[in-house]
Amino acid sequence: MIVATNKDDVDPMHKSTSPKRKSFRLFAIASAALLAVGSAGALIAGVTPATAASLANHADTQIAVFMVPLTILLVAILYEAARIALRGNLPVEAPARRAAGRYWSPDRGEG
Repeated sequence: MIVATNKDDVDPMHKSTSPKRKSFRLFAIASAALLAVGSAGALIAGVTPATAASLANHADTQIAVFMVPLTILLVAILYEAARIALRGNLPVEAPARRAAGRYWSPDRGEG
């Protein structure tokens, strides 16, 4: 019986973490740090939920809160559509993976 002592011994072709996953982890850490710094800055500046709620009563603020994210989403969609269209070809879908076959063994009273 062979016992693997190292994680790399099990499958030498398997990489533990892909570069895309590492960049996503870095992005998640950076965005969490930015959120923490922004929250701390708002608390130091004296912004409280009560003052934020009083700002939300103005019609211009309500429109901005709705329209700014919607506009950013629209620009992102248009950018992606233009990027795909200017590339000239559509991305090819990956072929579906075949399910791994299960080994069959007879139960009691079978075969």
